[in-house]
Amino acid sequence: MSNKLDAKIPEGPISDKWTKYRSTVPLVNPANKRSLEIIVVGTGLAGASAAATLAEMGYKVKAFCFQDSPRRAHSIAAQGGINAAKNYQNDGDSVYRLFYDTIKGGDYRAREGNVHRLAEVSGSIIDQCVAQGVPFAREYGGLLSNRSFGGTQVQRTFYAAGQTGQQLLLGAYSGLERQVGIGNVTMYTRHEMLDVVMIDGKARGIIAKNLVTGELERHFGHAVLLCTGGYGNVFYLSTNAMGSNVTAAWKAHKKGANFANPCYTQIHPTCIPVSGDHQSKLTLMSESLRNDGRIWVPKKKDDKRAGNDIPEEERDYYLERRYPAFGNLVPRDIASRAAKERCDAGYGVGASKMAVFLDYASAIDRYGKIEANKKNMHNPSKEEIREMGKAVVKEKYGNLFDMYKQITGEDPYEVPMRIYPAVHYTMGGLWVDYNLMTNVPGLYALGEANFSDHGANRLGASALMQGLADGYFVIPYTIGSYLSSEIRTKSIPTDHPAFVEAEKAVQERINKLINIKGKQSPESFHKRLGKIMWDKCGMARNAKGLQEAIVEIQALKKEFWSDLRILGDADEFNPELDKAGRVADFIELGELMCVDALNRNESCGGHFREEYQTEEGEALRDDENYMYVAAWEYEGESKWSLNPEPLIYENIKIAQRSYK
Repeated sequence: MSNKLDAKIPEGPISDKWTKYRSTVPLVNPANKRSLEIIVVGTGLAGASAAATLAEMGYKVKAFCFQDSPRRAHSIAAQGGINAAKNYQNDGDSVYRLFYDTIKGGDYRAREGNVHRLAEVSGSIIDQCVAQGVPFAREYGGLLSNRSFGGTQVQRTFYAAGQTGQQLLLGAYSGLERQVGIGNVTMYTRHEMLDVVMIDGKARGIIAKNLVTGELERHFGHAVLLCTGGYGNVFYLSTNAMGSNVTAAWKAHKKGANFANPCYTQIHPTCIPVSGDHQSKLTLMSESLRNDGRIWVPKKKDDKRAGNDIPEEERDYYLERRYPAFGNLVPRDIASRAAKERCDAGYGVGASKMAVFLDYASAIDRYGKIEANKKNMHNPSKEEIREMGKAVVKEKYGNLFDMYKQITGEDPYEVPMRIYPAVHYTMGGLWVDYNLMTNVPGLYALGEANFSDHGANRLGASALMQGLADGYFVIPYTIGSYLSSEIRTKSIPTDHPAFVEAEKAVQERINKLINIKGKQSPESFHKRLGKIMWDKCGMARNAKGLQEAIVEIQALKKEFWSDLRILGDADEFNPELDKAGRVADFIELGELMCVDALNRNESCGGHFREEYQTEEGEALRDDENYMYVAAWEYEGESKWSLNPEPLIYENIKIAQRSYK
């Protein structure tokens, strides 16, 4: 195996790596920080926390987002919680257990050094957020409350009702705005990064487009941080915000940054099912609902009865039956495939038959009885128990239940919810080393934009943990390793030939898109790409389907560049043009995802190849041949070379993943 990529993992025992690294990493003194400029692209949890922290340290920061405010970042949509190894419940949690659960949850396809560091800093994130005023739920005695998430047997998920992402983002945003207010951060809203500027082999700035005026701008930075989220919208229908895209990461990829594990996509098991062809977005119902809700289908095929009309003995609680040790709290990839398997076998519910029930009746009953005991009620009526139970559930999950009712017209306090898996998160992303730097010097990727912490499947509530860990506690140390040798580099004027050339290339591509003048909209191409991806590189893949998908995507790309129609002009506010550029990048990414999925002849986590499964239908890994990070280097149109980074496990015993 080639060792072209150096992960720069520190030597020594895993529990000492990060501590020793922080004590020995080169530093930049405060006076020098003031003359170093950092560009942060994206202002969600990873970007806002990084920009705020780096500015607080004294660096000059420019932050860019394509929304009208950092508060609109997709991080706001996260519902269920954030993991941290605090062991408040005294139920056996520890840094090592969080590390172990994350590696196992990722089906032994994540890098040990990065994951252990993530577990180590997790507790500090909670302290930081509490200090910022994030209103985490609390127990009666005042301690922060925790709930369980999939893939764990402890309660380590901190939450703020069903809007944890929003509250955490507001905390990071307040820190960011403080720095904007005192002049340490210059904020560029409604700006989209369209290229990385390279000078002497290092990332030295970006070309950004002002989305309001259509003007292109050049911005210099001693380092560029991409905090631009994931690429789930390649599937068209996903739980991601409509604007979420891969463009920034893809431009970096085409400038030399390796793209790692693109085929690792997370399908979330609890989403509101598709209701028809008119839809362009799917809605997530938090995984935290699997804490108290029970998932089931009828035991009889094609049962047309309403959920409440099906008696207990005619229900199949299939997750509890198949995975008794974890029950409804198995990891997301396993829960998603199990739901697909039941629906494919004819046991689905609802009009489409592509849904399963998520039922809160027994939780409402259980909580109601606890409340009755608290109030010393000896013979409460069933109705009283239900009302008290509903009040407890409302306090824990109320906004999620309200959202479900608003979208479906059904009251989940009275009838079981209908859910089905949907594209949610991407574990793949730009390859980074231990410092979070890509293989392009000076170019970093944080949060979901990188590949580093989740392997082939992300455990619920770990996305918020990784984004904030990277921004608050990792990059402030690791960036010093690079910038300490850049203090003699003066600010490079943006009339440098590299900036001129990069802007010219971006402008030429925009002109090319505008001048195709075909018949089809960017949206129609996106929809067609999404169908190919979902059908052939979605919840299950096989060699034949992936080979077909590659051919179909290449044909779609050809058609896109010959028959696209964009209304309006380039030098004005033109969302259609912006959308077209993003779809063009998604088409190229889709091809690489299929190439990666075809190359990985095994099943692991979110990558399920039908040819590689156990007799029970579980994922069958091939550790001998595929225990590596698949980092792909761009070599030209439809051409990539593979740079595998071997995964070495010294602290964890590799085993067939079992939640039974």
